[in-house]
Order: sequence, then structure tokens, then C-alpha cells
Amino acid sequence: MEAVGTWALLLLLLLVVVLTLALPRTRARGHLPPGPAPLPLLGNLLQLRPGALYSGLLQLSKKYGPVFTVYLGPWRRVVVLVGHKAVREALGDQAEEFSGRGTLATLDRTFDGHGVFFSNGTRWRQLRKLTMLALRDVGMGKPEGEKLIQAEAQCLVEAFRETAGQPFDPSLLLAQATSNVVCSLTFGLRFSYTDKEFQAVVRAASGTLLGISSPWGQSYEMFSWLLQPLPGPHKQLLSHVGTLAAFAVEQVQRHRGNLDPSGPACDVVDAFLLKIAQEEQDPNTEFTEKNLLMTVIYLLFAGTVTVSATVCYTLLLLLKYPQVQERVHKELTQELGTGRAPGLGDRARLPYTDAVLHEAQRLLALIPMGVPRTLTQTTSFRGYTLPQGTEVFPLLGSVLHDPEVFEQPEEFNPGRFLDEHGRFKKQEAFLPFSLGKRVCLGEGLARSELFLLLTTILQTFSLDSPCPPGALSVQPAVSGFANIPPAFQLQALPR
Repeated sequence: MEAVGTWALLLLLLLVVVLTLALPRTRARGHLPPGPAPLPLLGNLLQLRPGALYSGLLQLSKKYGPVFTVYLGPWRRVVVLVGHKAVREALGDQAEEFSGRGTLATLDRTFDGHGVFFSNGTRWRQLRKLTMLALRDVGMGKPEGEKLIQAEAQCLVEAFRETAGQPFDPSLLLAQATSNVVCSLTFGLRFSYTDKEFQAVVRAASGTLLGISSPWGQSYEMFSWLLQPLPGPHKQLLSHVGTLAAFAVEQVQRHRGNLDPSGPACDVVDAFLLKIAQEEQDPNTEFTEKNLLMTVIYLLFAGTVTVSATVCYTLLLLLKYPQVQERVHKELTQELGTGRAPGLGDRARLPYTDAVLHEAQRLLALIPMGVPRTLTQTTSFRGYTLPQGTEVFPLLGSVLHDPEVFEQPEEFNPGRFLDEHGRFKKQEAFLPFSLGKRVCLGEGLARSELFLLLTTILQTFSLDSPCPPGALSVQPAVSGFANIPPAFQLQALPR
């Protein structure tokens, strides 16, 4: 009996220790927004089911308002911002305080706070400045960049033409086209669509986005401490990231062997290598091999999957709504004819086409939960005191679908971006690239790619589907970190 009592006492002590460890560690001083009470070990798992994390947060906002607190797992405390007013007030009006990068648990062990996307503080400011300058120097926002995208768009339509009107899945070709644009700027190279290594890299980028957006990826955001050592889909995710990393290392090594120390830089990698050489004697420099590699991996990943997913979704909407496609064709024919490739200067002459692109981005809401932020200092916000380091989820999907701004937000309606005279009308809540100091650094490039790729495709082809429009679903196949469009078949018929 004494032995039984000893074991019972040990078990009780173990339970107390486990529960103590499981209680939220992040009870920093402050007056936090309300939210559901977390359970030991589980956090708010009862309210936030992996696979439906975004919809669960929207549901909680109905009870707790546009600013509330949740626990992802036992220790990860997050303040959630819902709706246009709350997000703009934080990321726009208090941009400096909300400029820290939060956690993406699925990728944190790989990037380890390095590179332009995952870094903070002085490291982030220096890396962002150099990356932006390098991208601009090699053509982003300049006529050279426009010509680069136009040339890639022509390669894309040639690949479409080779399908000879037969049904095909356009997702890989679109991802290769957008990847080639970023590869040209970052590495000074473009690749053939038939290149097997290039196809593998593009598929790895798509697989990475799928992995971090999947139900497993959402579970990992809550319970990485438990799931990390176990087998599971995150191992495949790491394999995809490894493919991107190996490709990036290969390109950096090639550049190092061919680098002209006298400059000028021909691409982003050149610019980084020149800066690394310039500051190699500075022990505190942030221009290191690791920061270069992690920046390049991010550019390769983001430049491949974000624009291509959006163009893919836009094409799906045009199949679903043939009357919209017909009106775009009519506008393109009236304004451009068939003998001249579209240019960025044509955007103002194509208000309906521009409205379709904006509405497709709004409806898709590619990154619905936004990219996590952290508070760079203790901050007062809407009567609450948010301690420094508090993680923040600005739900961009709730901005793009805010019913106070967009009437019937779940419907596809390009007319909401047109005024009564048919001219393009900006919407303040159109924030697919976020806002503030952490706004997407490739926003200008992405906007140019979206416009030039879509208009070139539609100037060349009429789009059809083997399925009737009513049978096509425009609901995301996966909704997590990203909303990933469903697979579909497309027929490109020459006009």
C-alpha cells in the first residue's frame, strides 16, 4: 500500500508540473483584449479547429469584437485584428509599433530569424533596404522590368498555344512564368518550361505553400513543440524547402565564381555579394551568407506562388463567368486591337479589365490571416495595453471581405471597382499586399505581372472549359495561411 501511495503522489506531482508548464507562459504585464479562456495544454483548440483556423477566428470576432486574444496551443498568445478599421488603425496609423515579424512555426526552424522576410530590427531594415534597391536597379518599376514581364508573357502564350485547344491544368505553366520573372531579377537567368530541374523547383514552391496552409500546417502552428520531433507531413514540407534551398545555393555559388568586384550588380545576388565583400571586415554586419541565402529562398518562393495563384484564380473566374470574359475581350479589342502587346501604360484605358483583376484578388484573399506581426514596443491600442513582443494576426481576408465596405462580399462583382462613368475606382479596403512598414516588398512587381500576364493571355485566347460554368467551384481547395485555388482544366482557343 505504501508503494501504491508513493506512485500516486509521484503521478500527482507530475500532473501538477505538466499543468504548470502548460499554462500560458506569456502573461506579460498589460491590459489585453478579451477572448475565450485557454485550456491547459490545448489553448483555444476547442474554438479553433486546425483546417478551419481562419473561419474559427471570424466566428470568435462575432462574440469578442474586432480585437480579441486567443491562444494557439498552450503558450502562443495572439491578438487578432478583424475588419478594415481595426487593421488599418494598427498597421497604418501605428505602423512602427506593429512592424515586427511574427511566427510562422512551419518555417521558423529553417529561416531562424534570417533573411528579409523573417528578420526583425536592424537586420530587417538593412536587408529590406538593400533588397528593394537591388530589385529597382535591375528593373523593378522601370521600363526594363516591364519588357522582361512582356517577354515572359509571350513565352507563356506560346506554351498555351502548344496545347492546341486541348484541356490542360494551367497552374504549372503560370507558376513557371512568374518564377522566371523573379529568377531573371534575382539570378539573371530564365529557364525553359521543359527544364526538369526548374519544374522541380516550381513544384517545391507550390508544395511549400500547400504544406504551410494545410490542416497539418495549422496544427503545427499550435503544437510545433509536440509535433516537430514526430513523423508527419512537415517532413515533406522540409523536403520542399530543401529543394528551394539547394537551387538557391547552386545559383549563389555560380554568381560567386563569376562576380566582377568592380560592379555594377547585374541582379539581386550580385548586389548582395558585392555588399558582403564591402562589409566583410565589419563583425556586426548583417550582410552575411545566411541572410543572403534566406532572402533568395524567400524571393524564389514568394515570387513563384503568389502571382501565379492569383492569375490562376482569375482565369477560373473568367471560366465561371463567361459574360465577364466577353466584356474583357471587348475592351481589349477596342483599346488595343490584336497587333500590339499590352503595356503598363494601357492600364488606365482598360478600367473594366483592371476592375476584374482587383475583384479577383479581393475575392481570393490569397493570405487571409495576413502574415503574423509582433509589437516592437509596448503599445496602447483601442484602450488595451499590448506588451512588447505580443504577436498579432491582422486578418486581411476580413478586410477584403468586410461587409461594411464591400456589399455582398462573397460575390464576384467587378463593378464595385468602377464608378458611375465606368472609370476605375479605388477602394481603401483593397489591401491584398497588407500595409504599413511590412507591406509586401514585391507589390509593384506583382501588380505589373498580374496585369501584363492576364491581358496578354486574353488578347491572344478565348478561354473555355470542358465543364459547364455552373459546375466550376471557385471556393479555395485549401484555406489556411493561404487560400489555394482549386485545380481545373482550361482550353485556350486562339482568337
